Amino acid sequence: MKTPLAGVKVLELGQLIAGPFAARMLGEFGADVIKIEPPGAGDPLRAWRKLHKGTSLWWYVQGRNKRTVAIDLRTAEGQAVVRRLAQEADIVVENFRPGTMEKWGLDYAALSANNPGLIMVRVSGFGQTGPMRDQPGFGAIGESMGGVRYITGYPDRPPVRLNLSLGDSVAGLHAVIGALMALRHREVNGGQGQVVDVALYESVFNLMECTVPEYVMYGEIRERTGSNLTGIVPSNTYMSRDAVNIIIAANGDGIFRRLMAAIGRSDVGEDPRFANNAGRAAQAEYIDGAIGEWCASVDAAEAVRCLKSAGVPHGKIYSAADICNDEQYRARDMILDMSLPDGTPISMPGIVPKLSVTPGRVSSPGTAIGAHTREVLREAGFDDAEIDKMHARGVIQLVDAPPNSK
Repeated sequence: MKTPLAGVKVLELGQLIAGPFAARMLGEFGADVIKIEPPGAGDPLRAWRKLHKGTSLWWYVQGRNKRTVAIDLRTAEGQAVVRRLAQEADIVVENFRPGTMEKWGLDYAALSANNPGLIMVRVSGFGQTGPMRDQPGFGAIGESMGGVRYITGYPDRPPVRLNLSLGDSVAGLHAVIGALMALRHREVNGGQGQVVDVALYESVFNLMECTVPEYVMYGEIRERTGSNLTGIVPSNTYMSRDAVNIIIAANGDGIFRRLMAAIGRSDVGEDPRFANNAGRAAQAEYIDGAIGEWCASVDAAEAVRCLKSAGVPHGKIYSAADICNDEQYRARDMILDMSLPDGTPISMPGIVPKLSVTPGRVSSPGTAIGAHTREVLREAGFDDAEIDKMHARGVIQLVDAPPNSK
């Protein structure tokens, strides 16, 4: 099967979420991703959240399509091995605190010395420059400084967070975009590599729409508004008679009129005051009240049938159970049924985006620590004797270690 990134070699030096998320996506579209992790426990993500026989279910998703190599980057010998691997890489992805790669002699200048076309993707909390560059930064900090936490929640309560690592994943997406743009530049403009500098807080900030010009020009600070969308009406969450939360987004003028007719409120839909969004925004509470009253009078199934028939954008708020049982998800292969290395069935998210000619694929879930160490080092020119000696010294970890070795 054709893949768009076939022949591209990625060396992943990161851990946990942002950098590995980016490398995972590259691997899903055909890149050969070699993940470097420390011997012993490996990537800390292997021990996060729900475990299966000691290994995180999250790891099996995050580590999919990757060849895992265990190298101690704190040793001079391990650093030398990585420099050798980088000579054949197209992209290096790392998400350590700025200065760490320089301390290890694995910065861009060192890695590109014998590979001038190398692209190095550097993901960090605050970027490689600026007064905060040396501070540690996780996704939660990026979400806070990026602005999204401030506007999330209800106005009479403290800001809340999504119960997942949005900042890390958004940074990972920007890392992929940057890597592909740098790869495109290298291929069409003379073969030069470069550094892609991704900051978590900037990646979140990039989602913040027009909040900055609204503040600078009018002094307006967008605030928390609960379940509605400021200035866009109607777009809110309403509860059905059987206590199901339903999103209704009827903010287009024609859609609004269809909604009001469908729920028996043509008087509101045809009112000239509400013919456009500006008029509706001025009376948001009244309009939300009318929709909420109707929704509370019918069960969710009836509400969904009515909204669908009227061509009104809507949807129930899905849990993981809803997602796994939804025919739309299944029809688009967004729930992949696979097996773990021990044969245990597992379901995991499918691939985004969908490409018609060169689609992505999942060849395997995440593998054991060091499962491909020998294979990858052989490809880099190390012979078995060298590999076994490095294993004995604790520089690397092998799954197929020789008898009586460390």
